[in-house]
Amino acid sequence: MTEKTNDIIEDTEQDVAKEEESPVNEQARIASNEQAEPVVTIKGLRKSFKDHHVLNGVDLHVNKGENLVVLGKSGSGKSVLIKCMVGLERPDEGEIKIFGRDIATLHYDELNELRVKVGFLFQNAALYDSMTVRENLAFPLRKHKKTMTKEKKEAVIMEMLENVGLEDSIDQMPSKLSGGQSKRIGLARTLILRPEIMLYDEPTTGLDTGTSREISELMVRVKKKYNISSITITHDMHCAKMTADRIIMMKEGVVVAEGSYDELEKSEDEWVRSFFY
Repeated sequence: MTEKTNDIIEDTEQDVAKEEESPVNEQARIASNEQAEPVVTIKGLRKSFKDHHVLNGVDLHVNKGENLVVLGKSGSGKSVLIKCMVGLERPDEGEIKIFGRDIATLHYDELNELRVKVGFLFQNAALYDSMTVRENLAFPLRKHKKTMTKEKKEAVIMEMLENVGLEDSIDQMPSKLSGGQSKRIGLARTLILRPEIMLYDEPTTGLDTGTSREISELMVRVKKKYNISSITITHDMHCAKMTADRIIMMKEGVVVAEGSYDELEKSEDEWVRSFFY
């Protein structure tokens, strides 16, 4: 990489710490984030498909810089929950506020502006098959960063590929990538617009144990580097343990338990404990 490109990358990282935070600083950051207004607040969310009631009054919040993990068995409403957050599904009742704004009251342009701040990593990474890795990452920049120079776009693309450890894959087609590589490229593309909130829908599904661990570690590094808030939908307990600051557990469309991994593992509720053993 040229010296000029390095300078551009440094310009794009002015607000990013260059070194790992000390434990004391990390604790102070978490405490400060918890005192701030939540970046996501959901109250009384309900969603049905004909006679099938999927969400039955969900309440939750996400603090700045926090990763909230949502656990639950298939059909508990986890994926429908985050689809409601990004407007892929419209709730029947309830309120969703992101950065203090009720998304139901936003006009089309306002909602699209908000969506740029919310990254969504789909289960299958959703890469464009006909585009190279470089073109996949350039696509959101062309759409949302029209005034950015070609040189700076290339620098940002390289920065994101370095984040996920796949710089050498820049000219490959998605069909040549493994499942784990596709997930990492999908994450790089989602991060390229610097979202303030990340939504992960089953980020380790279909991956072997080693690759799942790599994806979980990557999620932790990205959160720490950019102070991203996130909601992770998963049934992978190893991923939950590695990434969660706080966990909520859903059953039949409602939140039935909340706490840290260690707290929930010691729960007296047999259904809650069944996820851990």
